[in-house]
Order: sequence, then structure tokens, then C-alpha cells
Amino acid sequence: MIFSMTGYAAASQETPQGSFSIEIRSVNNRYLDILFRLPDEFRKQEAVMRELLTTQLSRGKVECRLNFSPLANTVNLQQLDDALLERLLHLEQAIKTRHPAAATLTVSEILKWPGILESNHTNFEEFDEIGMMLLQAALDDLKAARIREGNKLRSILLNRIQQMRQLLQMASPRIPTLIAAFEEKLRTRLEEIISNNEDERIRQEITLFAGKIDVDEELSRLQAHLDEVERILNKGGYVGKRLDFMMQELNREANTIGSKSVDLEITRISMELKVIIEQMREQVQNIE
Repeated sequence: MIFSMTGYAAASQETPQGSFSIEIRSVNNRYLDILFRLPDEFRKQEAVMRELLTTQLSRGKVECRLNFSPLANTVNLQQLDDALLERLLHLEQAIKTRHPAAATLTVSEILKWPGILESNHTNFEEFDEIGMMLLQAALDDLKAARIREGNKLRSILLNRIQQMRQLLQMASPRIPTLIAAFEEKLRTRLEEIISNNEDERIRQEITLFAGKIDVDEELSRLQAHLDEVERILNKGGYVGKRLDFMMQELNREANTIGSKSVDLEITRISMELKVIIEQMREQVQNIE
């Protein structure tokens, strides 16, 4: 299987206290970068959640968002944390002593203060269990989505490989034809200015020309690289970085073929190869 780094998953659960929901989004990234957006009650679980994601994902920019919406009939069970409120008011008074112009805290600001409201019935350990269960469920869906997307990317890349093989088949027979045409042209020119016993000179010029335009080695290396890319795709696993390296090798050979070209058709083929390689490279960027 090939794994994409792009995916989305969500999971939710209703409880007597309220509604839990979790969303995970991931896009391509060079490394694994995890961002959590959690309610204050779940902050202590961030390390455990991060460990779970780290053990099951290897690359990608991942955003994990957990939400909790209490039921309307449970909101009134919340009460102020008196000790925290006293400390907050004491700090406000200390600030006003030094800065009399400082604004007074509003009721709304106090109620929004982290930890100022507490529930006299909330079982946070139970909430932690629900959060981890939902995270694993969403993570399973995310991995399934990344596999589905990875299979699509694999099919696209294999199709591009086939297109490149067809172009290489078109390029290979043209080299002997080009050398033969140059030989005929060179022989005609040289025979006009030198005697017929200069066949050795003609052969040297033809050999030199053939060496300059011969892209058989590059074509062979391209074929070998395509074989390796296909092998990597068929093997599967976490192959994104390896495929990215292979795209660089493919592009290098295509550039060399273009620089050696003395034929419009070979030049066109070289350009087509580079376009396809760039398309493949863009797809490879999304593979884990």
C-alpha cells in the first residue's frame, strides 16, 4: 500500500454530560508536524494523544481538534472556583494600585478565564477515556482515507511511467538514423574538398559526432530509473522520500538528453519527458 499525506476524518459521541467531537486533518509536509486544538480540560492529555499519532503516522502536517459541548441542562451545574476567583481579583487590585487607569475586569471576561468554572459532577477521567477512544477512531478513518488517496496516486504514477516508456521507445530508433544522415552529409561535403582516400578522416568525424549526440546511455538509465520507481510503488510502504529522490534522477537524465539533442523530435521528446516528470514530482510530494 502507498500512503498519501492528505486526509480528513472525524468522530463524535453523545454522553449524558454533552457532545464530544474530534477532527483530524492532514496535508503534505517534509516531517511529522502535529498541532492540537483542545479544550482546557483535555490539555493534560496532549502528550498521550501526540504519542498515539506519532506511533501511527510518519509524515505530514496534522491538525487535531477536539470539541466538547455540554448539554443545556448541565450548564447550571457549573460553579465558580472561589479560590481562583479570589486570586484573580487580588491580582486585578494589585495592577490597579500601580496603574489606576487599568480597565476593570468584566463579568464576561471573568467567566471566560481558564479554569474559573468547574463542574461539581464532572468525571474528567471518563472524559479522557472518551477523548482517546474518539482519537483512535478518527485516526483509523484518517489512515484509511490516506490509503485510498495513496492508491489513486500510485495509479497516476504508474500511468505516467507508461507514458514515459512510450516516449523512450520513440526516441531510441532515431539515433542511428541521425548518425546515418550526418554521415551522408559529411561524406558529400568532404569529398568535394579532399581526395577519396580520406575515408579515415570521415570516419573520425562521424565517430566524434556520434559520441556527441548519442543518448543511448541516458535512455538506458531512464529505463532503469523507471523500473526502480515501479518497483518502489509495487513494494509500497513509506516511500515518499525515496520517490522524491528518483524524480531528481529522472529529471537529470531528461535534461541531458535535451542538451545533446540535434533533432527536433528528440528535443520534443525531452520536453515531454520533463513535463511528465514534473507532474509525477507534484504527486510524489503528497506521498508519505
